[in-house]
Amino acid sequence: MPQLPGVYTAKRKNGTLYYRASLTYRAKHISLGSYEDMERAHNAYALAVRILKDDSTGIAQFQEDCALPFEKWVCLINFRDNHIYFPTPIYIRPAFFYYYFSPVCFFIFDKDDLFYYSSHKISCRGGHYFVADYGMQINIMSRYGIKNYAVLNKDYRFINGNTHDFRYENIEILNVYNGVTASCRNGKVCYVTKIHIRGNYTVGTYETEAEAAIAYNKAIDILKKAGVTKAYTPNYMEGMSPAVYADLYSSIKISPKIEHYLSE
Repeated sequence: MPQLPGVYTAKRKNGTLYYRASLTYRAKHISLGSYEDMERAHNAYALAVRILKDDSTGIAQFQEDCALPFEKWVCLINFRDNHIYFPTPIYIRPAFFYYYFSPVCFFIFDKDDLFYYSSHKISCRGGHYFVADYGMQINIMSRYGIKNYAVLNKDYRFINGNTHDFRYENIEILNVYNGVTASCRNGKVCYVTKIHIRGNYTVGTYETEAEAAIAYNKAIDILKKAGVTKAYTPNYMEGMSPAVYADLYSSIKISPKIEHYLSE
C-alpha cells in the first residue's frame, strides 16, 4: 500500500507497525500523534492542514470523533492565529490567555503565567487541578496564594464570580494565615483561630490578625508536647522581629481545651 501524505511508518519493540502523522508549517515541525492505521493518520494530517489554512475553523467547532485530539486542535489554531506554537492547549489574547480543557471549559490566566503553562500541562483528578513540577504534583491554586484546605468565599474569592478566571486582579485572599478567620462581633472586626485535631477546636479570638496567627503557632507547639503527631503548617510572620514575636507568643492566651489537651 503506498504511503499517504503526512504519514510515517514506525515499528514498536515487538515488531508491530503503527503510523505517525506530522507536518511542517512556518518552519515548525509538528507531531500530530500516533495511530493504529494509515488512513486515520492521514486524516489527522489532512485535518491539521485544513485548520492551518482555513481561519474560519474555530475551537468551538471541535467534534469528539475527529482525527485530532482536542489539545492538538487548540495548539494548531493558536499557531495559525498567533504565529506561536505551544505544546499545551493555550490560545493567547492581547492581555491574557485561555487554557482549554474542552470547547466549553477553560481557565483564564495573565500573560505573566504564559511561560509557566506553556511548559506545564494542567491535569485534573477528583476536581483538583495540578501540574507536575520537579517530580511533584503542584496544585495550581497554590500559585495564587490559595491554600489546599481554603474554602471559596471564606478564605478566598474570585472577584468577578468566575472560578475559572485566575488573573491576579480577579483573586482576593481573605484569610492569609493558617487557622485564622476574620469575623465581626458587635460591629468590630476580630480574628478567630481554630485548629483541627479530631474536629475543629477554637484556640481563641483576637484583636489582630497577627495575634491570631501566632496563637495558631502556639497551639501547634502545645499539641506537639501533648503527643499529637499531626503535621501542622505554622504561620510565617513576615517582617516581624524575633523579639516582637516572642513577646506576643508569651502573652497570647490559648483556650484551656488546647492548653490541657491530652492525646489518646
